[in-house]
Amino acid sequence: LGVSEYLPDLMKKNVFETHFCLHEKREQKELKQSWARWSACFRGQPITNVRNYLGEKVALYFLWLGWYTFLLIPASVIGLVVFLLNIVICADTVCFGSHVQVSLLFDNEGTVAFAMFMAVWATVFLEFWKCHRSSYVSAWKVFDWCEEEEELILEIVNNAHCEPKMHRHSYLRSTIVLLLVIIGLTHVLVVSRVIATVLLAENSTWQVITENSQTVAVMLGAVLHYITITVMTRVKAHKPPTHSHAAVERSFTVKMFIFQFFTMFSSLIYTAFFLGRINGHPGGYVRISGKWRLEECHPSGCLTDLFIQMSIIMVLKQTFNNIFEYSDLHRNYSLIKTDRFSLFNEFLEMVIQFSFTTIFVAAFPLAPLLALLNNIIEIRLDAIKMVSLERRLVPMKANDIGVWTDVLEAIGVLAVIANGLVIGISSDFIPRLVYQYFYGPCASGSATGIDCMVGYINNTLSQMVTYSGINVTHCSYRDYRSNEDFSLTNQYWVILAARLVFIILFEHVVVIFKCVASWFVPTSPLDVTNERLYDKLRRLKEELRSVTRAYTL
Repeated sequence: LGVSEYLPDLMKKNVFETHFCLHEKREQKELKQSWARWSACFRGQPITNVRNYLGEKVALYFLWLGWYTFLLIPASVIGLVVFLLNIVICADTVCFGSHVQVSLLFDNEGTVAFAMFMAVWATVFLEFWKCHRSSYVSAWKVFDWCEEEEELILEIVNNAHCEPKMHRHSYLRSTIVLLLVIIGLTHVLVVSRVIATVLLAENSTWQVITENSQTVAVMLGAVLHYITITVMTRVKAHKPPTHSHAAVERSFTVKMFIFQFFTMFSSLIYTAFFLGRINGHPGGYVRISGKWRLEECHPSGCLTDLFIQMSIIMVLKQTFNNIFEYSDLHRNYSLIKTDRFSLFNEFLEMVIQFSFTTIFVAAFPLAPLLALLNNIIEIRLDAIKMVSLERRLVPMKANDIGVWTDVLEAIGVLAVIANGLVIGISSDFIPRLVYQYFYGPCASGSATGIDCMVGYINNTLSQMVTYSGINVTHCSYRDYRSNEDFSLTNQYWVILAARLVFIILFEHVVVIFKCVASWFVPTSPLDVTNERLYDKLRRLKEELRSVTRAYTL
C-alpha cells in the first residue's frame, strides 16, 4: 500500500486532535476568566464547565465544597450571634474580672442550643447535599453509573477468564498503630503542658505570665499540637497503585482519615473528658510556686481550655496551610504532577475542617465562621491550582463523593455524642442548675429578689488541710468531697445523675430532630425522580422491542 492511501486517515486523525486540543484550550481559558481567579471569590461556580474540562469527580468535589460553604453561612451567623450575646451578658456580670465567671462566655443556655442546632445542621447539610447532587448527576447521565461494575467490565475485556479481586484488610495492625499514635501523642502534649506550667510559674520574669502560667501553658500546648499536626499530615503514607480498584481506595481513605482525625483530636478529647478527672482526690499533685496542686483544668473550667486549644489550632491550621500551599505552588516552575489520589488531600482537609465545625462546637461557637472565611479562599485556591498550576487531572467518572459521604455521616453522629458529653460532663451547666434548684438560696422556692447563684463557687470547693511543723495550711480544690476522709458527697451523686439524664435527653432529642430532618428532605428532587422514571420506561420499551424483534427473526 502506498503512503497516499493512509493520508485520508492521517488527516482525519490530525484534524480531530487539533480540534480536541483547541476545545480544551478554550475551556481552560473560560475557566481562568470566570472561575480560577481571585476576583471571582464571590461568584457562583460553573460546575458544568468544570465537569467538561476536569471530569465528574473533580466537579463533584467543587460542587460539594460550594454547597458546604453556602450552608456554613447560617451556622456562622448564629454562632457569631451566640458568641456576641455571651459577651454582652458577661459584660453585665463582670465576667472578665473573674476566672470562674469567664466560663459563662462558653458555658450557658445559648451554647447548649447552638450545639443542638449544629448537630441537626450536619444532618440537614448532608441530606440537602444528596438532593443537590442528584440534580447534576442526573443531567450528566451518570446517576446509575457504578464504578465497580465498570472495573469488572474492563477486567473481563482484558481477560475473559479473570477472577474477582478479594478484599483484604488488617484491622489488628491498623488498630495497634492507631492506639500507639493516640497514646504517644497525648502523653507528649500533656507532659509538655505540665512542664511548661511549672517552669512559667516558678521561673518567669514577667508577673503576668507567672499569675496566668496555666493559661499560657495551654496556649503553648495548642501551638505544639498544631506543629505536631503539621508534621503528621506531611508524612507520606503508602498509597495504593494508581490502577488499584475502588475498594482498595475506600479502605485507604478510611484508614488515613481515622489516623489524621485522632492525630488532631487526641489532645482535645483528653482536655474535654479526662483532664483533672484521672488524678482522684488529693494525692497526685504537681508542685507549682511552692504549693501542691492537682494537674487540672483552667480555674474557669475545662471548657476554657478547650476553647483556647480549638481557636489556636483552627486559626493556625487554616492560615498557614493556605500560605504554605500557595507558596509551594508558585515555587514550582513546571506543572505539578497529578494522579487519581490528587483529590484525596483536598477532601481530607475539608472533612477534618467539618469535624472541627461540628464536634466540640459547644466549646467554640466561632468554628463555623472561621470555616466559612477559609472556604471562600480555599475554593479559588484549589481552582487556580487545578486549572493553571497543576498538570490537568485525567477526567474520571463519578456520581458521588464516594466513601466521604459515609465519613461525613459518621462525623454527624459523633457530633451529637461529643457535644452532649461536653455539655453534660465537661461544662458547669449541669452543676449550676443543680445548685440553683436544690442547694442554693433559691432551693426552697420562696426566696425573691436575690441572686440564686450566690455562694455557688464556694459550694464547688472542697478543703484540704496540710501541716508543716507548727504551720497549718488550708487549701481549696474543685471537687465534691468530704473534708475529713475525702469521700464523695451526696451532692456529687446528685450532679452525676443529673449529668447522665441530660446526656440521654440531649442525644435523644437531637437524634429525633436528625431523623425528622432526613425523612423530610428527599434524596432527589421530584423532577429528577420523574425524569429517571421516564428514562427507565423508555429503555425497557426499547429492550422489549429488541427482544421481540430477535424472537420473530
